[in-house]
Amino acid sequence: MFQNDAFRALERQECLRLLGKVPVGRVVYTRQALPAVLPINFSLDTDASVLLRTSSDSDLVRAIDGVVVAFEVDEFDAATRSGWSVVVTGRAGVVTDPAERERLAQTGPTSWMPLRDSVFVRIEAEMVTGRELGRARPDALADHS
Repeated sequence: MFQNDAFRALERQECLRLLGKVPVGRVVYTRQALPAVLPINFSLDTDASVLLRTSSDSDLVRAIDGVVVAFEVDEFDAATRSGWSVVVTGRAGVVTDPAERERLAQTGPTSWMPLRDSVFVRIEAEMVTGRELGRARPDALADHS
């Protein structure tokens, strides 16, 4: 039996640091009045917003442009029962400013899928929350029950 003794909430800066460690997250949004989750690669912008790059005519763009969404990333180790999860919640929007689009073409994420007419979508980091589950240790008391 294992007991976990290190569950804690993460501060915003720690959450942002962890966000930068992984290449793929999940956009959580509403599609046809139902919850939807889509894995997608991303990058963080200098203002801590999440950047996605996708096709301009994708269902994702139509569903999330101008609405509040969540973006979740995590990393877990089942053997040690440890890991972390970070959620960014904020308004998503297609980047339309030509200068900003040009900057993101150089610094933003590159889609893992071939795209035609790609656009960048920014998710504002209005709320950033996270939690960490520490490494599990054998529970000596459970062995004596």
